[in-house]
Amino acid sequence: MEYRDRSDDECHELIKAAKASLGQDLVILGHHYQRADVYQHADLRGDSLKLSKLASQTNSEHIIFCGVHFMAEVADIMSNQHQKALLPDLAAGCSMADMANLSKVNRAWTEIKSVLGEEMSVTPITYINSAADLKAFCGERGGIVCTSSNASQIVTWGLGQREKILFFPDQHLGRWSGHQLGLINEIDMKVWDPDLWMGGLSEEEIKQAKILLWKGHCSVHQMFQPEHIARFREKYPEGHVISHPECRFEVCDQSDFVGSTEYIVQTIAAAKPNTRWLVGTELNLVNRIAEEFRSEGKVVEFMSPLVCMCSTMNRIDPQHLAWQVENLVDGTLVNQIIVPDADKDMARVALDRMLSIS
Repeated sequence: MEYRDRSDDECHELIKAAKASLGQDLVILGHHYQRADVYQHADLRGDSLKLSKLASQTNSEHIIFCGVHFMAEVADIMSNQHQKALLPDLAAGCSMADMANLSKVNRAWTEIKSVLGEEMSVTPITYINSAADLKAFCGERGGIVCTSSNASQIVTWGLGQREKILFFPDQHLGRWSGHQLGLINEIDMKVWDPDLWMGGLSEEEIKQAKILLWKGHCSVHQMFQPEHIARFREKYPEGHVISHPECRFEVCDQSDFVGSTEYIVQTIAAAKPNTRWLVGTELNLVNRIAEEFRSEGKVVEFMSPLVCMCSTMNRIDPQHLAWQVENLVDGTLVNQIIVPDADKDMARVALDRMLSIS
């Protein structure tokens, strides 16, 4: 029988049996946004960087990342030599990460250099939600990686190194980080459209800008709107609004709290009982938080009236996970994620820079 034809219940039993058979040779990582029927099988849970760091500290030979492709790449980059990173479904990608590729970033770099000269003073910063070769690009050019929790700190570091920053692939995280540093003048931050000549900017705009923001976004967080917050506040004036910094600026600006997935979980966990929260991040995580803190009288609501989940991560289901772990029991590796050594080395340089200052 094909795995896709097996019931969820049957797959759950196959996964449990395979995990028992493999023991310490396997560690399954579950990202916060992962669907519940897969998340339940995770040995370690959290955001992408945290999970990769934790996996590298285990003795497990096999790391299954129930997340998306760039996350499994990070696990491969950060893991030990004997460890192998696996992804249950190769179609589990990230639309934001796909908005910046090496070809487009190289072209942007060349165009910026044509304006600023060969000795241009620009620090490339890539969000961790990006391909390994873009992390390597940053590593080779004195740049760095950031996460949603340390982006402002990394942007501060970047501007301390050089006059400007090229920030990719998420314009919203870059804009919010710049705003937190007091860059509120519209000439300080300009959006670079990779599909337009010179990013759609004039030479003067490029010269004046402190941060060039790549025209990219998260399809999930893009859905949230200021009017969602306005309706909530009108109905529940005592309520609290918390958003992920991948949301558009107007949403972050009108929120009471802004931070990473870990920050959102920790903030609501530490809140007083019987409080109400409107949360601007992925639906699976919001539902999980709502259930976890219901006993404390906390009411946790999803910001958008529309269903809004990470559809690419949602491709990983019990059927794909059962197929992968049963193959492991049989001694067969499927969907191993291997970052080429050259990219791995330079991507690690960029990651190590980040870890050394944050």
